Amino acid sequence: MTPCPLLLFLLLLPLCMVGSASTEEETPPRGCSPDLQRPFRVLCDLEAVWGVVLEAVAAGGVLAALLLCLVLLFRLRHITEAEKRSGVAPLLLLLAGLVGLFGLSFAFLIEHDEHLCVVRRALWGLLFALCFSCLLAQGVRLQRLARGKRSPGGIILAGLALGLTLVQGIIAAEWLLLTVARQGQAACQYLPLDFALACSYVVLLLLAALVTSACALCGGERPWRGCGLWLFLACLASVMLWAAWLGFYLYGNAALGHSPDWDEPALAVALVVQGWLLLLLHAIPEAHSCLRPPPPPSAPDYFDATEPPPRLRETSFYDDLPLQYMENQAFSFDEHSSALRSGVHRNGNLGIRSGPFRSNVYQPTEMAVVLNGGTVRMPRNGA
Repeated sequence: MTPCPLLLFLLLLPLCMVGSASTEEETPPRGCSPDLQRPFRVLCDLEAVWGVVLEAVAAGGVLAALLLCLVLLFRLRHITEAEKRSGVAPLLLLLAGLVGLFGLSFAFLIEHDEHLCVVRRALWGLLFALCFSCLLAQGVRLQRLARGKRSPGGIILAGLALGLTLVQGIIAAEWLLLTVARQGQAACQYLPLDFALACSYVVLLLLAALVTSACALCGGERPWRGCGLWLFLACLASVMLWAAWLGFYLYGNAALGHSPDWDEPALAVALVVQGWLLLLLHAIPEAHSCLRPPPPPSAPDYFDATEPPPRLRETSFYDDLPLQYMENQAFSFDEHSSALRSGVHRNGNLGIRSGPFRSNVYQPTEMAVVLNGGTVRMPRNGA
């Protein structure tokens, strides 16, 4: 009878060990609720502070992009200039892409599975292509405006950006079909070099946007050159960021010995930093330029003594008088000069007045004759 309790104890011991091990595994980290599932615990794990900080920064970027988008939509009817309205559509597309970038960073913070890896590989290049295509469309627009030409319409620029983005969508779809569907590889198993090569078209879009923004700086229109400067700074900062994260993702991570562990955090940081760079260096300055009211028409400064007014400089008083009056005026001056030489006063409208010229005789001026319709009532001699 004694071996029965001992046998029962030996049978229950492994179960107790498994139960205790599962209890230890299911213990949530500090800062997370026990009801939260395991893949999402990195979002609240206070022991891994970088995830919480990155999540807060990404959430702030989403709120800022949505707020700026709402402001543009509500103030769209107040934008009356065609040059400014043409930049609203690419800007709204860019803000939508920024919301996608900030949202995709959460996919690199949680634990991955097959479906999540497919989403990562499909949306990474697509969202970056959308943002950089909008930058390229804005560069084309600012280049024409800086040279004094007419900008393409907002619908045309938005269509250009969407068309360029569609190319990257086709590239990502072919990559997934060749590796996952045809070859049967796991969606989460891919080399960093393959991931970087899938973004080659995105890099070309970024370089094209950098070149067009640099060309916009060569124009003669100063206000549009200022917008082109902000666009150039955004593209230049993006190029530097991509050079940094590609170098770290391909070579630096392996050199430090953290290749599998730091791959996903590096990609998440690149997403958030890229989103804030485009938001601060391009989206906000471009929105401010579109929403700024047009300057009032400049009036001539009549109190400026350094330069005569344009009216006085270009024309004179006699330029506004009729040609017939000028001819009569010249004829009257000739008669008056001959009358002074001969001692007899002659008036072209009142006839010849004999006798010497006297200073107390009423002499109607030419302006009085014109104002009275050519007849002036002369006072009598006895008056």
